[in-house]
Amino acid sequence: MTDLSIRSLAKAFGGVRAVNDVSFEVARGEFLAMIGPNGAGKSTCFNMINGQLRPDSGEIWFERANLAGLAPREIWRLGVGRTFQVAATFGSMTVVENVQMALISHAGETYRLWKPAASRYRARALELLEQVGMKDAADRASRELAYGDVKRVELAMALANDPRLLLMDEPTAGMAPRERNALIALVKRLVVEKGISVLFTEHSMDVVFAHADRIIVLARGRLIADGDARTIREHPKVQEVYFGTGKTFARVEPKPLEPQP
Repeated sequence: MTDLSIRSLAKAFGGVRAVNDVSFEVARGEFLAMIGPNGAGKSTCFNMINGQLRPDSGEIWFERANLAGLAPREIWRLGVGRTFQVAATFGSMTVVENVQMALISHAGETYRLWKPAASRYRARALELLEQVGMKDAADRASRELAYGDVKRVELAMALANDPRLLLMDEPTAGMAPRERNALIALVKRLVVEKGISVLFTEHSMDVVFAHADRIIVLARGRLIADGDARTIREHPKVQEVYFGTGKTFARVEPKPLEPQP
């Protein structure tokens, strides 16, 4: 079953076609990586899917809804979660309060905060923090956290709307290699447990080849390859746009899922 279907998506800035007739699908429960060299159109494509940009043409179908042109808040409420390349939380709030605010927003209660917010959805927020291994830090100020832990809190916030699709933009940016693989293994475990579909962009090829179920590759705004890790690693066009003809990716073996924190 397909959760997300991208059909002939296109976006131009002036005379530059950033995304040109891109089509692909994300299956239910699939962990799909979108990669490509700088300027390939990944961010533009990603931002159209999540509503930051309006496509010039094409369709973005999530279940029975066409997301093209909808605002990010509308897309969030349809069951699409999102994490960002640069993780951001409210530093003055505690960890659990950040997740509570995401839950309050999802419930449409953002403008009804005359009610005490400190107790709103706290139990559910703690459940989400436990899922990402951050429950013990629930009452710490977010500004005190290491960056890898902030990423985990951001993931808990992204899960606040019980998403059926999760969009992750460079989820391991700024993280050390060990932290990168630990975070992606955590996301992969949650995907398997909850049946969530994931589309993520990533520059770290060790993360992509070790964890993605399938990989799509963009170059100069067009989709040039679609397949599993071995197919992409050996694809001559992919090798050309990344390295120049004749070079190959280093082989990375899939990693087993890590035990639940």
